[in-house]
Amino acid sequence: MPDITNAPFERAPPLIDIGINLAHDSYDADRDVVIARAHDVGVAQMIVTGSCGPSTRKAIELSKAHPGRLFATAGVHPHHATELTPELLAELDTLARAGEVVAVGECGLDYFRNYSPHEAQRSAFHRQLELASRVGKPVFLHQRDAHTDFFAILREHWRELAGGVAHCFTGGDAELDSYLDLGLAIGLTGWICDERRGRHLLELVRRIPADRLLLETDGPYLLPRDLDPRPASRRNEPAFLPYIAAVIARARAEPVGTLARTSTAAARALFKLPEVPVTT
Repeated sequence: MPDITNAPFERAPPLIDIGINLAHDSYDADRDVVIARAHDVGVAQMIVTGSCGPSTRKAIELSKAHPGRLFATAGVHPHHATELTPELLAELDTLARAGEVVAVGECGLDYFRNYSPHEAQRSAFHRQLELASRVGKPVFLHQRDAHTDFFAILREHWRELAGGVAHCFTGGDAELDSYLDLGLAIGLTGWICDERRGRHLLELVRRIPADRLLLETDGPYLLPRDLDPRPASRRNEPAFLPYIAAVIARARAEPVGTLARTSTAAARALFKLPEVPVTT
């Protein structure tokens, strides 16, 4: 584990990690330490991703245990699309109305892994966009190698939705333009630190309006490849968000403090989060 307490990004202005899979079992042994470590480096609030029934329930449980600091999404990732039974959809309709839940998802389409049939993914996506419309909360969106179908379905429901974010955006010019034209916020992760796959984002990030650029780690996944030193576990966590913010700020040619303030304000506006100062 890197010595985060003495890292050069330790005193970044308050940040919000809008996508952290804190219900993942890789955090079971030290979850409270992970939360405290993030707080210590200025990550004021985190949104815990619900990607299936159990993780949604766990995300809400964690949010209740850390009121005002942790929040949750409620939904089914396209990998789990076949699990969205009428019974689970009815349960999500109740769970998504909880005060701790700030978005519906992670939902969308993934034609890269294809863990669920495409038709099941499309059906689950439609059902969750309808759910988001009913509960009046934004959508937390996943798309990989499925832009045409994804965008067509999203556009069909957009007028009834309370906004949303393209979580972990990794696409190109055309995808970014279509999302921005529709009105989506854009979530950026440590993918931008990957010289093999994310170099194009260093250019595209300059085109994202400040009030629609959100920051996330997507931990335990997507540990920044250029983080030095890197944790032996290769597990990503919210305490590395200030590092990601610094990389994005440099790419945008703006002070990291400016990016921190605008991204935090944008996250609070989209997800209706309260302001919570970071204590030192």
